[in-house]
Amino acid sequence: MSKEKHRFYAPHESFRGSQVELSEEESRHARKVLRVAEGDVITVVDGEGGTHTVRILEVGKRSVTGTVESSSSEEGEPNHPLHIALGILHQPARWETFLEKAVELGCTRITPIITARTQKARLKPLRLEQIMISALKQSGRSRLPILDEPTDFSAVLSAVADIRLLCHESSSEAPTLPALLSEASVGDAVAVLIGPEGGFSEEEVMHAEAEGWRTVWLGARRLRAETAAMTVAAVVSQHE
Repeated sequence: MSKEKHRFYAPHESFRGSQVELSEEESRHARKVLRVAEGDVITVVDGEGGTHTVRILEVGKRSVTGTVESSSSEEGEPNHPLHIALGILHQPARWETFLEKAVELGCTRITPIITARTQKARLKPLRLEQIMISALKQSGRSRLPILDEPTDFSAVLSAVADIRLLCHESSSEAPTLPALLSEASVGDAVAVLIGPEGGFSEEEVMHAEAEGWRTVWLGARRLRAETAAMTVAAVVSQHE
């Protein structure tokens, strides 16, 4: 029996009964880079929680098709749904780095937020989607996180979660993230707000606290915004 070699992404609409057809881009990668052949066994994730073992039937010039031999659900998905809302950064590459790592670390929803200190909202949706799909395949997850459109800070305050936290650099008297997570039960959803360069304004912090968000302290070192976001994702991903 052929050994599983490679991992691909195909959205739900690519499946027809027990057969799946990879997109032209995925097929090109499979054919030209990975050199897959008929009879090979691959893994296909659908981004909606399904992981499928697929045996390749045909390798064409523009498409690769296969038959689903077995399926599983929610592989690689976190114990706690995690929504991170991070301020849009002046350098788009830094926000993109966060996005890649957020997918790898188990974020289930990601929101770029526009705050009082946001300089420019420069994000490319197609590029962000490609980054997420690549990270999904690499990390062994099965569900593609929700990526929101850029959202005003005031609008994201209505996010629903069991634990809602705001990271603020001058909050040294606030509890730490592990301390706050110790209050969580298995399956509790966590939402975290993180500002752009310069952090949140005092008015934004007060607004969030008035809406029931709790301030959290990430330690004595001053972290870049994307580092703070990745730290949060890593700590939550390790919490049982």
